[in-house]
Amino acid sequence: MLNLKLNKEIVLKSIKHNQETNLGKRGYADGSQEEQLVGILGENTICNALDLPFMNSEGYDGGFDIKLNGKNVDIKTMGRTVYPQLNYVNNLVAMQLKNNSDIYLFCSYHKHNHELTLCGWIDKENFKKKAKLYKEGDIRYRYDGTTFKTKSDLYEIKNRLLNPINNIKDLKQVGLPLNQFI
Repeated sequence: MLNLKLNKEIVLKSIKHNQETNLGKRGYADGSQEEQLVGILGENTICNALDLPFMNSEGYDGGFDIKLNGKNVDIKTMGRTVYPQLNYVNNLVAMQLKNNSDIYLFCSYHKHNHELTLCGWIDKENFKKKAKLYKEGDIRYRYDGTTFKTKSDLYEIKNRLLNPINNIKDLKQVGLPLNQFI
């Protein structure tokens, strides 16, 4: 996993975008303003690392955030107060599987240390095979013993099942066939 420290420009532009735009317009399983900010911080940090423009979306983006290596990449960021471990899970609202994304890039934002951890990536087809579906209303148990009730049908996938990202070179190769680097 790769940790990236957020710089002041990323934080300020992300907060401004979050204040000016409500990205939660699906009407179902929309994220709170805080959850939307976490997503914007994640996307803008990835864009900064790849020398891409910051997020400028004002609503539904077609189901992906960036194009990388000819693939539509959806950046999914969870806010946490700890650094993620290989046994931690990432969530994807089930209805998002129909979106026009090829790759999911999962990240974790450390709210206290203002760092983004790139947990890994997976293509949509392998995600469907490896992730576990939980139905709306199911009680989910976190590693630390706390629980939450799912607000909608939800997929979970553990970090250990993702393709790793250990450095910026790995990030730039997201979506490329893994066997070409062996």
